[in-house]
Amino acid sequence: MRGGGGVDGAIHRAGGPAILRDCVARFPNGLPTGDAGWTTAGALPAQWVIHAVGPNFTAGQRDRSLLVSCYRRSLEVADALGAASLAFPLISAGVYGWPKRDAVAAAIETIRSVESAVEEVRLVGFDRATFELIARAL
Repeated sequence: MRGGGGVDGAIHRAGGPAILRDCVARFPNGLPTGDAGWTTAGALPAQWVIHAVGPNFTAGQRDRSLLVSCYRRSLEVADALGAASLAFPLISAGVYGWPKRDAVAAAIETIRSVESAVEEVRLVGFDRATFELIARAL
């Protein structure tokens, strides 16, 4: 949530300093793993950014329920905001090392099972191989 590496860093770079200011103001101590919260989208072409704190598989956080919770909580936050659409990166499957096949399965299973008013959900793959993995699973 502080603009480090991976997707988080890309969001902060593209959205500008307003996102970090809002993160610090709204979540001065961050959020626990598996939780989600929203901030302004800054300069991004969106109304909000929903930040989810994924488990770091490489560091030993291997409880799949935390990964599932990221998607569930993000959908709950989107519903509270009245969001009609949502785009997800494949949470924890980059530098956090969650095995991609299971990351895809967790995302799809959770998105399909959570009751939500969100009309459109997109899963975004970082590279062609990840995109194809997601496409095959759908």
